[in-house]
Amino acid sequence: MQTRATPATPSTLEHFNAAPAEEAVRTLLTCLRSRDWALRLSAHRPYPDLPALLAAADEAAYDLTPAALTEALSAEALPALPPDTYAAAHTALSAAHAAYESRFGHVFVICLDGLNPDESLDQVLAAIRSRLANDPDEERLVAAEELRRLAGARLSSTLQGRGERRDRPQTTRTRQSTQTPTP
Repeated sequence: MQTRATPATPSTLEHFNAAPAEEAVRTLLTCLRSRDWALRLSAHRPYPDLPALLAAADEAAYDLTPAALTEALSAEALPALPPDTYAAAHTALSAAHAAYESRFGHVFVICLDGLNPDESLDQVLAAIRSRLANDPDEERLVAAEELRRLAGARLSSTLQGRGERRDRPQTTRTRQSTQTPTP
């Protein structure tokens, strides 16, 4: 099975497969901050290829417990807005985030992978407005789906050697987490 993304170099995937469990878990936690998700993927190594690992990551993300989903949601970071973004836009985004978190009790998360950075603010604001109409159970499913998409894109990026946060798909959330999950 071939993906659109460049295949992981054999050395990168081989290193991941052969790494000590603690190192593999640390790598996975850079993609999705759910210890259960990371432990599950680490325990099922080796993976024959990147598509197999991504399929396992998807399945594990679909199976996140409410606690694991909360853990992952709490660790999402605020993306950098384009430098020329007006103060009014920052204010609008902050107000939208606050309304979302007040309604749903968790941070707003969205995968902006592949989106032009100049369009990200408009996309985030439109998505928050749209998703505020969801009921809490429906929104939790939408947030879980966004996290699943983020995890797959981050994992693919990590194993293709493009690094961590700065190259990771963009996300958005309301505030920085004060807790860092331990690997």
